[in-house]
Amino acid sequence: MKIVDKISVTELKEMAKKMDGNIVKADIDIVRKIVIVDMPMHFEGEQELLEQGSKQKDIWGINLVPAQYGSDGFILFDSMINIKVHHNNPSMDIKSAEIRSQIKAIIDEVTHE
Repeated sequence: MKIVDKISVTELKEMAKKMDGNIVKADIDIVRKIVIVDMPMHFEGEQELLEQGSKQKDIWGINLVPAQYGSDGFILFDSMINIKVHHNNPSMDIKSAEIRSQIKAIIDEVTHE
């Protein structure tokens, strides 16, 4: 598990080998724009971000599919930590188009070929 400012698709592909070869789990603090990747469960990244001062309402879990880099399939907006009934997200899927857009912009800044 590590917090990243920049990460290459090659690095993500190596990380994905640990998770059936297809995905890399990532959590994002959308306010502080912090990305943590490469953990077995989103909960672990969430706990690390909370310890570093993030607020739970600002942390969202996603899965990255390195093989889909550059397409809409690169980011999967699905995680147990996304169930935030008090913040209008009662499912694992992120429903808010605004939050999805924020996450996409942050991931676009962090990832490169």
